[in-house]
Amino acid sequence: MNILIIEDENLAANLLKTQIKKHFPNAEIFGNLDSISNSISWFQRNPQPDLIFCDIQLADGISFEIFEKVHLSTPIIFTTAFDQYAIKAFKVNAIDYLLKPIDPEDLARAVDKYKTNQIRSTIDLAVLKSLLAPTNSTFKSRFLVKYGDKIQSIPTVEISFFSSEERVTFLQTKEGKKYVLESTLEQTEAQVDPAIFFRLNRKYLSSMEAIDGIFSYSNSRLKVTLKKCADQDILISREKVGDFKNWLDR
Repeated sequence: MNILIIEDENLAANLLKTQIKKHFPNAEIFGNLDSISNSISWFQRNPQPDLIFCDIQLADGISFEIFEKVHLSTPIIFTTAFDQYAIKAFKVNAIDYLLKPIDPEDLARAVDKYKTNQIRSTIDLAVLKSLLAPTNSTFKSRFLVKYGDKIQSIPTVEISFFSSEERVTFLQTKEGKKYVLESTLEQTEAQVDPAIFFRLNRKYLSSMEAIDGIFSYSNSRLKVTLKKCADQDILISREKVGDFKNWLDR
């Protein structure tokens, strides 16, 4: 049996491999593939595996883009850090999921569904995307942050961008003040209005107002600078350039 892992966090992938081995001790596990582009290339060069574990949010975008470009008949078990509204969407569509951090009992349940052929082998991408897109009622208007012993509530309209550094998520205001958030960048992305914030890459989720400059870069990529941000090497992958331009031209 061949199993493929699509996951951009090595720690999460290694933990998942260990857990999978308990259920499929003789399986050959491939991956982890960490991006949409790497995954598409892998499928073009290799036969389809028997089972796929796939994270939703990858380094260069949402993993559904893989399945729009590669026709698969392989059952897929998604892993996700998205909030509960998305989890309900997966249950409605009878596609299994594992909420991070992965609970061994949840994995056992998903594996049992696979072994009894209860996982769909086809994916309705349009339905999944519509269900994963938050409604206006889910967008946060404020973020609770802690600064020393002080607790503050920061209005979303005052936020310039969010960033991830060594697995810690930060919120930066338009004034340049920086605060630590308890949520991951993936969870934060699901909580803000996509018309206002765009996921530039795996490290940055930026508001429109925060963008200071946009420049052409090698390999059809773009380079972005943000106001009051010391990082001058924020790159947008070739795969995300089209979506980024559409967001800017909305």
